[in-house]
Parts: sequence; structure tokens; C-alpha cells
Amino acid sequence: MRRFIVMALAGLVAIPSAWSFCGYYVAQADSKLFNQSSQVVLTRDGDRTVLTMANDYQGDLNNFAIVIPVPTQISRESVKVVEKTAIDHIDAYSAPRLTEYYDPDPCPEPSDYASYGRAKTAMPMAAMAVADEAMEREERSLGVRILDSYTVGEYDILILSAEDSSGLVTWLNRSGYQMSQNAAPILQSYIAQNMRFFVAKVNLGEKARSGAEFLRPLQVSYNSPKFMLPIRLGMLNSQNTQDLFVYTLSPKGRVETTNYRSIKIPSNVNVPEFVQQEFAPFYKDLFSTQVAKDGMNGAYVEYGWPISVACDPCSADPITVSELNSLGVNWLTEQYGNYQQKGYLTRLHLRYDLAHFPEDLVFQETSDQSTFQGRYIIQHPFNGDTSCSAGRSYEKTLAQRQAQEVQTLSSLTGWSSSAIWKRVPKRANPVTPPAPTPSNFWTWE
Repeated sequence: MRRFIVMALAGLVAIPSAWSFCGYYVAQADSKLFNQSSQVVLTRDGDRTVLTMANDYQGDLNNFAIVIPVPTQISRESVKVVEKTAIDHIDAYSAPRLTEYYDPDPCPEPSDYASYGRAKTAMPMAAMAVADEAMEREERSLGVRILDSYTVGEYDILILSAEDSSGLVTWLNRSGYQMSQNAAPILQSYIAQNMRFFVAKVNLGEKARSGAEFLRPLQVSYNSPKFMLPIRLGMLNSQNTQDLFVYTLSPKGRVETTNYRSIKIPSNVNVPEFVQQEFAPFYKDLFSTQVAKDGMNGAYVEYGWPISVACDPCSADPITVSELNSLGVNWLTEQYGNYQQKGYLTRLHLRYDLAHFPEDLVFQETSDQSTFQGRYIIQHPFNGDTSCSAGRSYEKTLAQRQAQEVQTLSSLTGWSSSAIWKRVPKRANPVTPPAPTPSNFWTWE
């Protein structure tokens, strides 16, 4: 059975600002941590949308197909095959990150005061054969029309219109696409909106000639007042939940969902030192716990930042103008002055299924230029002599901080507090920690 992927298209398938961080970047929680995940880059400027879809398909390429509802006719010139490097870079750059700091010596010698507090191009087009007269008659009888057909890179593409969902399902099945009849009600909702259907499958001959090891991302551009991402068809082939990463680029500011909650992921919290070695399971459990608490009914903001402003700490090198241009950003020039003033990157992470996300995603651009990133902090205790008066006070404060870190970690991940305490190194002069303050478990804007 062909696997259908339907993702983004405008009709398709805190850090407190007063803080300044100079932490050492340790690890990142990129999209590779999550199974059954998809990545989409949406570039939006006025009514113009450029959608770039990264395909993670594994298996027989004969069984691969994409069906995407689109709001308007898509010409051959509006479809490209691009390299995945820019998507991988945006993923790494915007991923939640772990950073570390070091407590200074609470009993410094006078000579130590000076350093006190310092922390250590598109492929040629190949024409597709026009359906023979018998197929054309069948299309007419089913209310399906092939509006255009072309080959881009390793993909054979059809642009379809349909009068009725049952006829469209029948036509797709007879053409070898194996579309479930359960898709008919969803398809009918798109037909009622007078949308078209972008259908792509792999051309094995072109795939071999390209020399590419994996399927390259498809990019589609179009003009429409609709700023949305149809995800419902893609849920029909999965019995489980799916993770979707949507990276949006806008000249205005942060992008948010309008028909589901946009929720900032818990951020700017201290966690025990051992999380440094277990950041991947930590963040996976944090995200799963948060999704469960919110009833799987939101799009989580993991990163929101002007593209010209350096993140702190940064988990990858800055995204270049060339990479942004390849993703459809055409309002920047090579002049760094313009690049500094325009553009905002939002990273949204969704875990969804059909029961909890009955509607396609609808987005809006905002003028919010504030900065936010999923950021988790390792604060290494000082391990030298703390026998001075200030050192004894430090040990009391540290005991309270460690108790807070344990409680925070347990609340964020569901991990047992007693099991976490066993992982916290014992101090030479232990102090009984006071109870943590629940209201301070984490903060975000």
C-alpha cells in the first residue's frame, strides 16, 4: 500500500529579556529524537507561501505517494526539488538546548575577585504521457480532471480537480494509489473549498539518474490568502500518534496557530547534573508529559527568534542568506543591513492524531518579535573548600536548589523523585534541604 504524506500548504498536505546568558552549549533535542516525525518549512510573505516538505519515507519507492490539497493551480515553475541541508540546519539551530554554568568559589581569595562569577537547482523537466482516450473518458465519468502533469527531479506530479470525493478515491485507487475510502469525507471538505490536489510519486528512472541516496524535499510555492496546513489525510495511514515539526519564516514576527493553542514549551529551568548525559530521554519525556497534561490539543513553540539576532546559547551556526533564499525567503538581500532588520523563525512541534486534531492547522503571522527558546540549565556546584561563613551559607542555598531541581525534573518528566535523588551526588557536608516552592518549578514568557 502506498504511504500518503499530507503536510503543510496553504491548503496542503523564555527567556526574560533582561537576562543575558553566556552559557556553554551542551546538547540539543532535534527532530531526530522522535519517531514517525515529519518536517515542513513554511515561508510566508503577504499571500505568498513556499512549502518545503522533507520526506522520511523508508521502504519500496514503488509504494510512495503524496497527495496534498492546494488552494490554487500549481504550475511546473512553482515546484522544485531541493537539498535537505537547509532544513537540517534550521532543525539544529532551533532545537531545544541544554546549557551549563559553574558556581564560583564562595570563599574566594582576594586575588580571585577579578574573575568571581565567571562561568567556565531544479532538474530538467521530463514530459509525462497524456492519458489515452479511454482514461480521459473514465476521468470525466468520475468527475476527475488532470489539470497538469510534469516531472520535477525524481517526482512525477499530477495536478487534479474533482467534483466528488468518491469519484476521486475511485480514480486514485484505479491509478494505483490505494487511497482508503475513509478519506472520502476529508477529501470532500477540500473539494467544497474548490481546492486542487497535488499528487506526486517517485519516478524510479529519474531517481537513479539523480544519484541522490534519499528522496529530496519537494518545494511548492503559490499565492493564496489561506495560510494553513492540511494534516488530516496524513493521519489515515497511521494507527499511532505522529510528530510534526513546522518551521515558519516570516518578515513580520512569530507565527501561531489560530484554531489550536500555541503553547510555549516549559523553559529556563535548572535540572540535575546527570541530565547532561541523558538529555535525549529527558526531553522526550518532558514533551510527552506536557502533551498529556494539555490533552494533546496544542502546537508547542520550541523556538521563536528574529533571524538576525544571535541566540544565546546557539546550538548551531547562524542560518545563511543563501539557505534562507533556498527555502523561499525572497525579501532579504545579500546586504547584511537588510538581513539584520527582517525575518523571524518560529519552530512549532505538534503531536497529533485524528481524534485530537479534527481540523487542519490554520496559522497567522503576528508582530511579536520577542525571543524564546526551549532552554534547560545544568548548574554545576562548587566542589572545593566551603568551610568559610559564606561557604556554609552557599551549602544551604545549594541544598534548596538541588531539592528544587529534583522536584522540577519529576514534574516535567513524570520521573520518580526518589529515583532522581539517588542520582544526585552527595555533598561532603550535606545540609537538609528545605521543601521546594512549587510555583518556581519553571518559568516561561
